[in-house]
Amino acid sequence: MNWDQIEGNWKEMKGKARASWGELTDDELTQIGGKKDQLVGKLQQKYGLEQEEAERRADDWANGL
Repeated sequence: MNWDQIEGNWKEMKGKARASWGELTDDELTQIGGKKDQLVGKLQQKYGLEQEEAERRADDWANGL
């Protein structure tokens, strides 16, 4: 699934994101709004990932939807 589709369906995708990244709060998921750059930033912040690794994990998650 591409990021435009994810952003457009974010309300439905939030649950799947929550299942994958349990440390993200509902408020943070709402703020992310399906935007890849926002998700990558939160993954870096919460999980201590480098940007490239956070982007890879976000893309892997999106491709698995």
